[in-house]
Amino acid sequence: MKLCQCATMVRQLYISAGHNFFGRHGKREGENSTMAVSEIECVAGRGIRGDRFFDFKENYNGQITFFAMETYESLCEALAVWNKSPSVFRRNVVTAGVDLNTFIGEEFEIQNVRFRGVEECKPCYWMDQAFGRGAENCLRGRGGLRAIILTDGKLRVDGSDSICVP
Repeated sequence: MKLCQCATMVRQLYISAGHNFFGRHGKREGENSTMAVSEIECVAGRGIRGDRFFDFKENYNGQITFFAMETYESLCEALAVWNKSPSVFRRNVVTAGVDLNTFIGEEFEIQNVRFRGVEECKPCYWMDQAFGRGAENCLRGRGGLRAIILTDGKLRVDGSDSICVP
């Protein structure tokens, strides 16, 4: 039997073909756009087809990343930044209605695709540049979730999903 946290929704999905921040310490921000998409293809053990971390390395802990819409809205309010989208954080799945940190070390399912939460997406100094001054500090402890994809499948933006935990 599965326990479901109802009212949890997939609000937005993003992919990017290249890195803007990852591995760029001491360099300028990259110029790879983050594309909003209505669907992503999750491939078990490999990542999201078309994303910069697809087949990055074996057993990579960030095959897919999640970010809470509530965190984004709170950050906009705290820093009075209204001209940036959640895409600037470069997470793949923007959710609503769930505390993502509860899935660290747990398996969960969205739209019949299974994942294992690995760790928090720890914010770094790039967040201040991407979103606004103070973003790194505001995101500590709520920077999102890094996960491994356990089964193949597609995630879609449709606003009616629940995250299920076995």
